[in-house]
Amino acid sequence: MTIFSGVHALQPVQKFGGLLLILLLVFAFLQPLYYPIDADIQDLGNMLQSSSISHWFGTDHFGRDMLARVASAIRLSFLLIVLSVGFALFFGLLMGVLSGYFGSWVDKICTFLCDIIMALPGLLFILLFAAIAPNTFWSLYLGISLVLWVEFFRMVRAMTQTIASSREIEASRLMGMDFFYCFKRHFLPKILPVVATLSAFAAGNAVLALATLGFINVGLRPPTAELGLMMTELFPYYYQAPFVFLQPIIAVFILVLSLQLLSGKMK
Repeated sequence: MTIFSGVHALQPVQKFGGLLLILLLVFAFLQPLYYPIDADIQDLGNMLQSSSISHWFGTDHFGRDMLARVASAIRLSFLLIVLSVGFALFFGLLMGVLSGYFGSWVDKICTFLCDIIMALPGLLFILLFAAIAPNTFWSLYLGISLVLWVEFFRMVRAMTQTIASSREIEASRLMGMDFFYCFKRHFLPKILPVVATLSAFAAGNAVLALATLGFINVGLRPPTAELGLMMTELFPYYYQAPFVFLQPIIAVFILVLSLQLLSGKMK
């Protein structure tokens, strides 16, 4: 299947979600080009200002430009999404297929690791990593990745076990085909569409997890531009500057909505 045929296979709601995500990423990643303002520069004489020619989205309680900070926070969130979902997808797919196909001790080890992670609620598990190494990006990345890995592993393992007992696999084995041929010919085409949908859904959960940690002041610390942390910092000024306070909330809403639509979960 080509890239263009894959795009045409998407539902209209998924295409809209993809377009919304692309527009948001263009806004965030091209900001240094079309709006070259440092997100950390303070101007205490220009605090909580409304939109103007010099500050399109206004300024926060330290006089920092809000457009630059929102764009920087979106870039940070998207980077964490790519790393976390990519890690969870790769190892979830690899270990899920090996566990479901070979079984035996491989399945026991992977299932035991999955049970350990599931013993604690996902957010609490991420909080443990954030508490061990506060104000570090890798602790959030590792905690979110492990929580997301469980979902990928369980889904891929269940599908692999079903496919492994099918007549197609039996025929390939009788013809002397090895595991790599079976993986490429039988497993991957059936698993990838489900995994792609799960990836978009998991990415939305990763954004919410990061924003929640920032809102309760766990994880990254000021002056880092992070959406949840910005909500906490601007909350005392919601009445004085409601438009400034709503900007990180709107950014989280659009980012999560686009990913949810892209996953096909909302129709």
